[in-house]
Amino acid sequence: MDVFTLHRGTAPLLISLPHDGIALPEDIAARVTPEARGVPDTDWFVSRLYDFARGLGASLLVPNYSRYVVDLNRPPDDVSLYPGQNTTGLCPAVRFSGEPVYLPGQAPSPEEVAARVERYWRPYHEALAGELARLHAQHGRVRLWEGHSIRSQVPFLFEGRLPDFNLGTAAGASCTPELQSRLEAVLQAQDDYTWVANGRFKGGYITRHYGRPGAGVDAVQLELAQCTYMDEVNGRYDRDRAQALQQVLTKLLETALA
Repeated sequence: MDVFTLHRGTAPLLISLPHDGIALPEDIAARVTPEARGVPDTDWFVSRLYDFARGLGASLLVPNYSRYVVDLNRPPDDVSLYPGQNTTGLCPAVRFSGEPVYLPGQAPSPEEVAARVERYWRPYHEALAGELARLHAQHGRVRLWEGHSIRSQVPFLFEGRLPDFNLGTAAGASCTPELQSRLEAVLQAQDDYTWVANGRFKGGYITRHYGRPGAGVDAVQLELAQCTYMDEVNGRYDRDRAQALQQVLTKLLETALA
């Protein structure tokens, strides 16, 4: 199986969906707990949710393997992105519930982690960097949109219910102030969804590493509460909810392209 799929678009917009993958190699699946085999911490259906962006000319980069294999939105040295807060690592050993990913004694060794970085992490990032360079060369600028989602309530990671839209720009470092203001204006203009900018989720490794507004690369992460487009209890995509949400997503992406 390929590590990722890449749809090359024509507009200066790359949508990266690093936690959409669900595949587990057989040797890893045999070592994880029965609960973890269902990869419950997936950003469920985000590639389906963002598929409309092809019509805007966007490129889409989507992994095939689960974040339990390697988290593509973590740095290769596994330095914590949120010091002092609960989080999960480069090759997660705990789930968002705080329970273990692996059976006792089956967690990967440092050598295995390094091998996974080479096999799964590096190809994704080479493709991401290459597509950004291609689009930047064509347009003189490019916008990187990091699409994520998470259950609306995850006590291990945050208190209470998460806002519906969680915009992250590394506290303003990964994109221009003008772009952030325009995106915030889109969210401020609607009343159907709650939102916050640079709250609990300020942007992961990809947003922080690739966002270079001074060089014409603006990066933005959007973490969606999954209840906005799916049934979190039964794990089903909700077309009606998704279509309503896509109206706001469309305005955000069009604003990013403007």
